[in-house]
Amino acid sequence: MENVKVVENGVEARQEIEHFVEQGYKKDEIYLLAHDKKRSEDLTDNLDINDIGVGEQGVFDSVANFFRTRGDELRAKLESLGASDAEAERYEKELDLGKVIVVASKAN
Repeated sequence: MENVKVVENGVEARQEIEHFVEQGYKKDEIYLLAHDKKRSEDLTDNLDINDIGVGEQGVFDSVANFFRTRGDELRAKLESLGASDAEAERYEKELDLGKVIVVASKAN
């Protein structure tokens, strides 16, 4: 995945979102993930971007997320946007450290 940024907080996430928009991405093509589900929801709401849902993951993976650990869910979401297993694992480790992942993807 080429268009992934690992940032420390919402301020940096906003900057990366603005950069992606300047590069021609629409806000509905930009996604944000944080390890804490509430933080992820708050940031996506405040920054007016998408959560990774049924449209990106498909019905099966979206339903399966109810039974997954948060780490497994995050890796599945990253993979639905084009990350390899190894990339998803690496980014999930960054999320474990409290970082935020911003992804721009035209693959939805």
